[in-house]
Amino acid sequence: MRAMQVPAGGEPFEAVELPVPEPAGDEVRVAVEACGICHSDAYAREGTHPAASYPRVPGHEIAGRIDAVGDDVDLWEVGDRVGVGWHGGHCFTCDPCRRGDFQGCENSEITGLTFDGGYAEYATVPAEAVGRIPEELDAVDAAPLLCAGITTFNALRNADADPGDLVAVQGIGGLGHLGVQYAHAMGFETVALSRSPEKESLAHELGADHFVDTSETDAGEALQSLGGASLVLATAPAEDAIAEVVGGIGRNGSVVAVGVPGEPVPVEVGHLVGTRGSVAGWSSGHAKDWEDTLDFSALRDVTPTVETYPLAEAEEAYQRMLANEARFRIVLEP
Repeated sequence: MRAMQVPAGGEPFEAVELPVPEPAGDEVRVAVEACGICHSDAYAREGTHPAASYPRVPGHEIAGRIDAVGDDVDLWEVGDRVGVGWHGGHCFTCDPCRRGDFQGCENSEITGLTFDGGYAEYATVPAEAVGRIPEELDAVDAAPLLCAGITTFNALRNADADPGDLVAVQGIGGLGHLGVQYAHAMGFETVALSRSPEKESLAHELGADHFVDTSETDAGEALQSLGGASLVLATAPAEDAIAEVVGGIGRNGSVVAVGVPGEPVPVEVGHLVGTRGSVAGWSSGHAKDWEDTLDFSALRDVTPTVETYPLAEAEEAYQRMLANEARFRIVLEP
């Protein structure tokens, strides 16, 4: 099979031919139809994750069909449409797993980091790490929903906010353009916060009820003028922008960060005390979570804006993503 491989951390992708992998007893093999490029792929590409080993085929936004099933797998069959995300499997035996917190597994695998991922024609994956893709979703659209989609959808649905509440999405990029769509579809009064005024019309097309140009207006003051936010979903990894929105939450409001800035975020504790507010973080989820994400996306017609590249151009596509030039997700098609 054709694959794009990182020979060692920090080295460019190289095109290689590898044997088609055979699934172990508890694995399935997925014939890859599309694989998204995510900023987290930098862990494998740059060698910055302690769990990474090389050579490695990255890619944790895999959409395709099962074409081989391990001897011990009963849940899946050849031909099933499935997706694979960041969470690459769990041990079932550690304390978090025994409590049902598979995302917190102490021995979890990471797709495209601890085992080969989707920058290839085939990938073998633990059976518990695949989720079903609805037939209504195109593979290219489904792939980014397995990471950017589940992260924003899961954060919103698990937050303490009700339909009709004021919910803001900070940043209209790879995560935020999906966050706005989900917030609108969930029935929230949706505010888009962006430093790019040219994104205003797009934000309204995606479902935003309000747009705040944070290059001209303080985000916290703008949200307070609307009554104070029950929730701010912080998607852009900018510490100053996250700090600014803390002042915009209302009583019992929260800021939930899904974009990770490179520096600490200064927080106005007085406002948190006065509002009984909070600042929290959220990571993506496991296979059942992305099944829920995909089902909801198909039901409410939530799709990412994508650019597609052939597998052989993974290095060019990766660099475009890294330079923040993509609009808004990049997907490789083997």
